[in-house]
Amino acid sequence: MINIIFKSNLLIALLFVVSGCSKQHLRNNDFPQDSILIHAKSFFDGYKIIKNRSILIVDGKIAQIDTPDSFKTGVSRVINLDDATVLPGIIELHAHLKYKNIPAQTVLKHGITTIRDLGGPVHQPVAGKGDLRILTSGPIITAVGGYPIPSLGAKNIAIAVETEKQARQAVQRLVKGGAVVIKVALEPGGESGAPWSSHHGHGTQHHVSQQNHNHHKNVPSLWPLLSTDIVKVIVDEAHKLNRKVTAHIGEATGAEIAINAGVDEWAHLPCAKIPVPLLKKAVEQKVKIVTTIDTLSKCSGIMQNIEVLTHLGADFLYGAEIAHPDIPWGVDGQELMYMKHKMKMSALEVLSTATAKAGKHLNIPKLGTLQVGAPADIIAVKGNALENFKYLEHPDLVISGGKVVVNNFVKIE
Repeated sequence: MINIIFKSNLLIALLFVVSGCSKQHLRNNDFPQDSILIHAKSFFDGYKIIKNRSILIVDGKIAQIDTPDSFKTGVSRVINLDDATVLPGIIELHAHLKYKNIPAQTVLKHGITTIRDLGGPVHQPVAGKGDLRILTSGPIITAVGGYPIPSLGAKNIAIAVETEKQARQAVQRLVKGGAVVIKVALEPGGESGAPWSSHHGHGTQHHVSQQNHNHHKNVPSLWPLLSTDIVKVIVDEAHKLNRKVTAHIGEATGAEIAINAGVDEWAHLPCAKIPVPLLKKAVEQKVKIVTTIDTLSKCSGIMQNIEVLTHLGADFLYGAEIAHPDIPWGVDGQELMYMKHKMKMSALEVLSTATAKAGKHLNIPKLGTLQVGAPADIIAVKGNALENFKYLEHPDLVISGGKVVVNNFVKIE
């Protein structure tokens, strides 16, 4: 009996030693073949600046962050970034990638590692591992004859509903198809400077309810809107299926419906001036607002809406509406600068909004951060991006899920 116990204890001790040696061996000399070690004097982790650290990437994730001398030999690739700006890949929350046939790799090479496609074909999420991570809403739920159908048609971009039953079924189909968010259109058209209004009113008369006419007595032709009751049903069904609802709105009528129906997010800032009481209600309801200022910079009311919402403490998210004319197919430095100067954010707050905050909003653990366990989505530029966001439009390093996509840094060991 004593002999058995002795042998058992000896075996446990040997296993402990072997385990410890293996762990130490992996740490110093035997990293997997696809491992990457990045050295930098400082990097932005999604929240703050970290000095003199190295990042170990293993199997598509960040495996370790430590001082450079903590890592020995055995890593397949070592990239020295010196004093470059290193940060998580930027997350774009409003795009029309598939509908407009924008090349995904072009977007990825220009600093966006995750994109949310709002209005286009629905599909299951595409995980980024050398490719752009693509999340979709699928087609936009709208009223019969409502935006975007009159200007863009319905195929792959819109689902028209007129009953509560149809609304619930539409949400269910979209979620089953892979939609990570549900998008609704609450757009009567006609706002001054709105890009969608350039398609509006060429002799075509659209049916519109008396309620909508009362809100727009001087406009001869309006696109019909979903009723508040139907939008409430959409929100209710989406929440049951653990999805948020985002709304395209451009003016006060759509904003009021969205607020009264409990919509979670506005897909962009409203184009027309919105009455302060409505904006206050939206902020009180903790509605998230995607920026898209660059896209809508010609709108008559957008700057005043920004000023009021900023003063009220609104919760903003980064989005530039990739695929819109004049918007870069990647990071939009102008959008980031608008956020800093118009929304009174610090440079770190702007970058956090476009990385860690966006990842949290998408409910993907640690996405948009440089933390242990986070997806290894990393970009870097040779200039100081905290002083000039335009550098981010042409990153010198892009890593997606641990796969190097762009590398303009010379020193690689």
